[in-house]
Amino acid sequence: MYQYIRDEITYGHLPAGTRLPAIRQLSEHLHISRNTVESAYMQLTAEGYTESRARSGLYVVELEQDYLLSEQKARAEQMKEQISDPYSEERLDTAREIRIDFRNGSTDMRYFPYTVWNRISLQTMQANTRALTREGDPQGEYGLRCQLTSYLRYSRGVKCRPEQIVMGVGIQQLTTLLCQLIGGDHREVAMEEPGYNGVKSAFVHQNYRITPISLQEDGIDVEAVKRTKAKLVFVTPSHQFPLGMIMSVNKRLKLLQWAAEQQALIIEDDYDSEFRYQGCLIPALQGLDKTDSVVYMGTFSKALLYGISMSYMVLPERFVPIFRERVCELEPTVSTIHTHTLERFMAEGHWEKHLRKMKKVYQKKHALLVECISRYFGKKASVIGHRSGLHVVLEVHSDYTEEELIKLAANQGVRVYGTSRFWMNSEQSLATRLLIGFGGLTEEEIEEGVRLLHEVWF
Repeated sequence: MYQYIRDEITYGHLPAGTRLPAIRQLSEHLHISRNTVESAYMQLTAEGYTESRARSGLYVVELEQDYLLSEQKARAEQMKEQISDPYSEERLDTAREIRIDFRNGSTDMRYFPYTVWNRISLQTMQANTRALTREGDPQGEYGLRCQLTSYLRYSRGVKCRPEQIVMGVGIQQLTTLLCQLIGGDHREVAMEEPGYNGVKSAFVHQNYRITPISLQEDGIDVEAVKRTKAKLVFVTPSHQFPLGMIMSVNKRLKLLQWAAEQQALIIEDDYDSEFRYQGCLIPALQGLDKTDSVVYMGTFSKALLYGISMSYMVLPERFVPIFRERVCELEPTVSTIHTHTLERFMAEGHWEKHLRKMKKVYQKKHALLVECISRYFGKKASVIGHRSGLHVVLEVHSDYTEEELIKLAANQGVRVYGTSRFWMNSEQSLATRLLIGFGGLTEEEIEEGVRLLHEVWF
């Protein structure tokens, strides 16, 4: 939050004299805590980016823009050639105008068991006062890793020991750590095209060359992977991001065979596997691995509060001693209090209960979204990847460009997001496709949002 607003001021997107939104307003719009917004505002004021005016609000001060932008613009342009921010079109100065935000990754916080979580958190602090004053385990607290081992085994078919699990604040951070563990001269990674920008950014910062691999109806083109020199491939087999297809079992086996023959590594991002609405959950690719070739990654952010930033990585056995050799150089990246709280939350059965509830909530919203699109749009649009997850891709059959559709929607108070930015070769993204997230919206907002989109687009 702080970094984002500071960059907006630095790049001139928030010019001098701009009044920033009130703490409560921005907190509710972005679905983050008021403390986070308040902390960001205080830091900006302390550094001289903003000033508080009595009974008026917080305002951007005038800066020496020419000096600030000379170097930062160059870095930004260089980065844009390889990767772009999926939410770069979102600006704080339009936040007040947006009433319905179809943002991917948002969750419905109304159903989070705050009372239970707060009780366990308080009990954890009272019972573990001495432990909480010590520096935590860089790998993540052992108790939570034990709970996670059991959960992954029966829910996803993941085979692992607690010693193989590493906790982190997000998939990007864990990917960066993994790149450091891998080392070596092989700096090429094959990735799905289109694919997740956050991980692309992590690879770019670690000086990896990304080779985009096209998708087929049942997932990544394995034959194209074989034609590369890459010893590393990143995939989302259970729910491809963003297009939503599922990698077939036959293709999974071929990919594992390639990894075994080439002594390569597969990174499996299982980012929202808990929410599948048709059929049974798809077992993880890692469960089929016989040659210690898969790194499995997952996150708690889709089912818990987004602000409780906790993700995890299951290392192949061969990387465990490497991690232990370097663990003395690392510091814990996740909150010890949240870690102990989540451990008890899982041990007492609240995690599974919460998952069952949220799956029903999101399944209902998902069905409503698909039904509304069909009812309002008819043959004017198609839904892609609608069997699981917290988003769908909407292919709009229109003469408008992606950018034009986004702007028209914003004029109606609705925010939608393009998918062209998820492509390395954007010219290959011929169809006009938009990413429609629904997790954080009410059912009324979903229907109203679809109605407004149809009204302004057709």
